[in-house]
Amino acid sequence: MALVTAGVVVLDCAEPEKLAAFYSELIEAEETDATANRVEIRGVDGIRMAFRRDVTATPPSWPRPENSLQVHLDFQVADLDEAERRIIGLGGRPIETKDPSGPFEERGYADPSGHSFTLRLLPSTTPKQG
Repeated sequence: MALVTAGVVVLDCAEPEKLAAFYSELIEAEETDATANRVEIRGVDGIRMAFRRDVTATPPSWPRPENSLQVHLDFQVADLDEAERRIIGLGGRPIETKDPSGPFEERGYADPSGHSFTLRLLPSTTPKQG
């Protein structure tokens, strides 16, 4: 029997209910457990996240050096532009965008509490032409 089984990514924040709602919409997740100070969700692909109340939580300042990164999440998407529109509509914000004139493999964002995450374009499975 394994000493450690699958874990969960936990983000500290002042308002766990609001942050859980943001990520629930982003990764199509359902709430699996909630207490007064912690909310846990599970996405359709099995990813588990939790949000723990910390009224003194300070979001990282990344990419500025004043504060450490603390935690960083990567999500894979098929369409960066569509995902960006959804993130902004949910209350997230871009923090590291590239020149929008061409396709890029990743973009950085912050959730409503200031935690950073990256969207990475899924690798193409279609054969190259030429």
